[in-house]
Amino acid sequence: MADPKGFLTTARETACTRPVADRLKDWNEVYVPGSLLPIISKQAGRCMDCGIPFCHNGCPLGNLIPEWNDFSYREDWTAASERLHATNNFPEFTGRLCPAPCESACVLGINQPAVTIKNVEVSIIDKAWDNGDVTPQAPERLSGKTAAVIGSGPAGLAAAQQLTRAGHTVVVYERADRIGGLLRYGIPEFKMEKVHINRRIEQMRAEGTKFRTGIEVGRDITATDLRKRFDAVVIAAGATVSRDLPVPGRELNGIHFAMEYLPLANKVQEGDFMAPPITAEGKHVIVIGGGDTGADCVGTAHRQGAASVTQLEIMPKPGEERNANQPWPTFPMLYKVTSAHEEGGERVYSVSTTHFEGDEDGNVQSLHLIEVAFEDGKLVQKPGTERVLPAQLVTLAMGFTGTDQANGLVQQFGLDLDARGNIDRDASYATNADGVFVAGDAGRGQSLIVWAIAEGRSAARGVDRFLTGSSALPYPVKPTDRSLTV
Repeated sequence: MADPKGFLTTARETACTRPVADRLKDWNEVYVPGSLLPIISKQAGRCMDCGIPFCHNGCPLGNLIPEWNDFSYREDWTAASERLHATNNFPEFTGRLCPAPCESACVLGINQPAVTIKNVEVSIIDKAWDNGDVTPQAPERLSGKTAAVIGSGPAGLAAAQQLTRAGHTVVVYERADRIGGLLRYGIPEFKMEKVHINRRIEQMRAEGTKFRTGIEVGRDITATDLRKRFDAVVIAAGATVSRDLPVPGRELNGIHFAMEYLPLANKVQEGDFMAPPITAEGKHVIVIGGGDTGADCVGTAHRQGAASVTQLEIMPKPGEERNANQPWPTFPMLYKVTSAHEEGGERVYSVSTTHFEGDEDGNVQSLHLIEVAFEDGKLVQKPGTERVLPAQLVTLAMGFTGTDQANGLVQQFGLDLDARGNIDRDASYATNADGVFVAGDAGRGQSLIVWAIAEGRSAARGVDRFLTGSSALPYPVKPTDRSLTV
């Protein structure tokens, strides 16, 4: 155990964010660089090293949290990094982007603020990079087998790295112009600077993984061609079909899916544009959807100089304490104030958009909404609560409905879909097509980054067994595991 009295004597402290006025002037990460270093060892010492570490259950990756907390408390950063990487290929991603279901499952969290597991995690990996502890792990020998991975998000990258380290020749296909999937173009720079992706890609290249960008499987290369070239295929294409809002006025200019809006802002940071083709500058912005993607739109609009930002959510405002139907150690739905919300704007709950109005040129100018409530399990409108909000830019951030089928990928492979519209798979992540596997949101549906990495690692084990007859790769999660951390 790190510090036997740490949970009694040390209060919870988290990373400090930069002043709002300062961070709105740039796109750098919102946290004060180095703010965790003076406090993180004591924070790790709050871990009680429980006899039954429920944090393991809260994390789909099965991270060895008490072990690396102990090493962090003792400031043995090399050992902490080894334990962290034993279960997680990319802790710098999860340490910045994961909502930390492990903290919701922390035993200390029953009656005290939980251990800052996420902050400890990101401190370990940042120290590992600074100290040179993250190095390529090339395989000792090659198997002679080949595998293609479709998609370079966290699931695809995790599967590719595991298969490469197992000795297979792996090629990752990405339809965008850069590697990273939603990590690259869906996550704003202020949440995760892209240097963290770039150096992982260089590590994977040094290990032997090959990358092909600007190639969409199903259009630029057929499934038949891919299966002729490779012994196995992993589909990790994500659930990229955005949920639409079919109300009058939806066709007006200025109404965009979040994944049309956010990537353009990121492309500015990559140097592709001087200014984004879709911008919030000087506009009244409405963000429809109260989740993390919506918050990303809020923070992006602030930095682009929006006149106002309003975020709408059809569900009621969550409470600040656990509901009885979300007991410890499950992941509760709580009211959350992200860094983007700290920066301004208004959040409106229990409302539904009825229609949009535009000007004579077809540009959106206003949004009409009405308050709603649940009655007998049904969502009903409340008469007399209609109102109008000015809106020159509207982003739809209401989640995703499944894997893109427009490119023919699903049809060309002849894949079965499950009842939820995702690609069906068995316990080894294999689809009905021989030698074709699926991992991440493409098979699971929209979920968390930790689930994507865990599924990528698990699918890699299934592929390895398919190619060689056995596998020493870990198997973090089964496809049927759908705990409340989703």
